[in-house]
Amino acid sequence: MLTTGLEGKIALVTGAASPRGLGRAMTEALVRAGARVSMLDIRADWLDEAADAMRLIGGAECVMTQVVDVGSAAEAERSVEATIDKWGALHVLVNNAGIARANMLSVKTSNNFWDIPVAEWDRVFSVNADGPFYMSRAAIPRMLESGWGRVIGVTTSMGTMYGAGNAPYGPSKSSHEALMAMASRELRGSGVTANVLVPGGLTNTDLIPDDNPFAREEMIQPEVMQAPIVWLASNASDDVTGQRFIAYHWDPDLPIEQRLAKAGAPAGWPQLKSHAIRPNSPKQ
Repeated sequence: MLTTGLEGKIALVTGAASPRGLGRAMTEALVRAGARVSMLDIRADWLDEAADAMRLIGGAECVMTQVVDVGSAAEAERSVEATIDKWGALHVLVNNAGIARANMLSVKTSNNFWDIPVAEWDRVFSVNADGPFYMSRAAIPRMLESGWGRVIGVTTSMGTMYGAGNAPYGPSKSSHEALMAMASRELRGSGVTANVLVPGGLTNTDLIPDDNPFAREEMIQPEVMQAPIVWLASNASDDVTGQRFIAYHWDPDLPIEQRLAKAGAPAGWPQLKSHAIRPNSPKQ
């Protein structure tokens, strides 16, 4: 059943097609709310299957698909232009694509950062940190032209960012979060907002290897992202920017002020700003 709230909105979701993924869950929610979605992924077979499922929900024209490596600036720019060429606008960018080392949560291997091959480190950063920059760099100028837009970054839980054995995934996601916090300040007053949305903990996605010490049914499920992504993509969130929302704590039954207080906090680490020593005033 379709809901409402995003009619006329054009969204682009990276990492949108994994069969067990946040991007697919968020794409479905956006489609159900009336948006049209440009689905990006590196896997053509996943895209074909996911797009067919979305069209059963929202009709033949609810999605378009693009095989894109977001770690390429040229491909990122091409994907934004292709979306706008097809639908005439881009209102919502969801930077969700992410990869990790296959053994990050494996019980059989260690993952000390100094043992990680440089090529693996570079590849994870190219997707998780460079990708959001390339996509945002391509999309934001078009949003600024129209005076309205949403950039939503899917980072990760704070403990994952610096937990032992979580490199390079954790550090790459902390880079993404810092970018979003900075973007919200540079975009303030423009009509374009920048916020972070995370599940809230270990989530049952294809990033998690089968060789892990946790039961999948006890993990957070990807669908937890659906209600908050629709709200963040809507006009209702016009005054909200620079925030990080934990989807697990998003309670649709609460009034919006209580909901935001329960699930949200400033993106990045603004409480550490006071620790920095700076000159009193710039030179004239």
